[in-house]
Amino acid sequence: MARPTPAQYATGAATVVLATVALLLLTGTTGTGGIVLVAAAALALGLLAAATVAVRHAPGQHPAAVRSVGPASLRESAGTRR
Repeated sequence: MARPTPAQYATGAATVVLATVALLLLTGTTGTGGIVLVAAAALALGLLAAATVAVRHAPGQHPAAVRSVGPASLRESAGTRR
């Protein structure tokens, strides 16, 4: 199994923190059971967000989106072909 990338860690952690704060503010939960449910839901959202980043940036998924940048492609974009 591949190790998580820094982008996955950052996306997952930010999602967990922001979702927890937002859900606690929106629900107004003060009881222990409600807080546990909100934290579990936020953790699930964070895992989903991290997995989405992994799928979106997996190597070989979109070969057409990868463009070579070099002298030939720079000349073509400038309109001077040889």
